[in-house]
Amino acid sequence: MSVPLSILDLVSISEGATARDGIAASMESARLADRLGYSRLWFAEHHNTPNLASSATSLLISQAASVTERIRVGSGGVMLPNHAPLMVAEQYGTLANIHGDRIDLGLGRAPGTDGTTAQALSRSSAEPQAFARHIYDLQGWFGESGTAHSVPIFSAVSQGMEVPIWVLGSTVNGASIAGQLGLPFSLASHFAPDQIDDAIRVYRETFSTEAPTARIEKPQVMAGINVVVADTDEEAQREFTTLQQMFLDLRAGRSRKIQPPVDPAQFAGATNPMLDISAVGSPDTVKAQLQEFVERTRADELITVTYAYDPAVRNRSIELLADLWF
Repeated sequence: MSVPLSILDLVSISEGATARDGIAASMESARLADRLGYSRLWFAEHHNTPNLASSATSLLISQAASVTERIRVGSGGVMLPNHAPLMVAEQYGTLANIHGDRIDLGLGRAPGTDGTTAQALSRSSAEPQAFARHIYDLQGWFGESGTAHSVPIFSAVSQGMEVPIWVLGSTVNGASIAGQLGLPFSLASHFAPDQIDDAIRVYRETFSTEAPTARIEKPQVMAGINVVVADTDEEAQREFTTLQQMFLDLRAGRSRKIQPPVDPAQFAGATNPMLDISAVGSPDTVKAQLQEFVERTRADELITVTYAYDPAVRNRSIELLADLWF
């Protein structure tokens, strides 16, 4: 297919497993994705949750880049309000120095956690103008001068690295920021489907190459979608219940690790709008669902999210997806 496929990894921790197990499984999946031809592997920042080990994204990126050769590795994303922008520039500049031109920096304004934890992490403002200013400064630190645009602070480790910056979002507000900054936009449609069409429209309508932050010549949209591919529709639907249980836990305020699949009949008649953007089934079924999503969004790239209790099931899905798409 003409649209590239990428992977978003939240480094899940299954019931009975540890964070170390989750990280090891994630790195094995990274090696597999690299061999199969996926475009990117991104890690999403989350905190204060027992089922995800994706808290320190820069460390995960460095490890994944170390065990792969070709695939781009990055953040999807760094939740910028949790960090000092200078530190982000230094971390990702260091990554680019170590691993070369394979590093992406996706930035979001959400905290990726609850309010109490966000307060403990907070280092910069999530206000749109401050967010835009921090991106402009990051570009300065990544540029030839190695100096921020708003403050006379130099970063030798990020100077000249030109790490590509993406703006993450799930609403028309995030889309508008990405468009006005002239940066590529990654849409979190895999868990926030309500404003997909409007967000993409607003991004394309507001896209400007005149902004001092602009780095691309035309809009670039990467859209997220949950994917589970198995040999049969029935098997895939059963494995998908792992993600369905996870979202039920979120709604109920219940903290558990990733649960094993259950009989899909338990979810008969129950709908969760947050999971509307999903492709689940046999290879033929998933291919048709992905094609429909591409036609709807006219996305330039898809980023897929696959949860499974058994890492082998996730890797099998990654393999089957590559077979049907590449």
